[in-house]
Amino acid sequence: MGVKEELLQRSGGVCELCGSSEDLSVYEVAPSNGSAEQSILVCATCKGQIENPDTMDTNHWHCLNDSMWSGEAAVQVMSYRLLKRIAHEGWPQDMLDTLYLEDEVQTWADAEAEEETEDEVVCRDSNGAVLEAGDTVTIIKDLDVKGAGFTAKRGTAVRNISLTSNPEQIEGRVNGTKIVLLSKFLKKS
Repeated sequence: MGVKEELLQRSGGVCELCGSSEDLSVYEVAPSNGSAEQSILVCATCKGQIENPDTMDTNHWHCLNDSMWSGEAAVQVMSYRLLKRIAHEGWPQDMLDTLYLEDEVQTWADAEAEEETEDEVVCRDSNGAVLEAGDTVTIIKDLDVKGAGFTAKRGTAVRNISLTSNPEQIEGRVNGTKIVLLSKFLKKS
């Protein structure tokens, strides 16, 4: 029996992420040896969004609320990685907070997720210079800081910045308060 046949039997003939029964194919969850245990059966919609993150429709991934509880490690790993990818939306982070993975499954999920994050997140300042954790930046426009009751003044240096999962934002301390700043209002020093 081939991998696709095993996956069809395991899944009951539906996408293991969203439950669709149309246009199904095998997706190997990296790193993979090509076995059914390290692969999942996905529909064309899920596969397209996994392979092209720029086309992700976050509303489609509400289905992960069910698939993340699958008994199959490969489905758990893919659900975890997708939730991490869209965690900035808010609701996926709530789901991640409730998800428990066995140690070896967590290691598998984190290995690829860390590589994807490092490859995908490139934060740039207003001039297009790449920002990295630990850099010093200068604010180029007065910014009202919501909830903190002060204005981050133009020309203020923000030292030892931290990157976020969103490439358009950084974290740093201004007036002793840790805040999130949009990179388009910053210049690398």
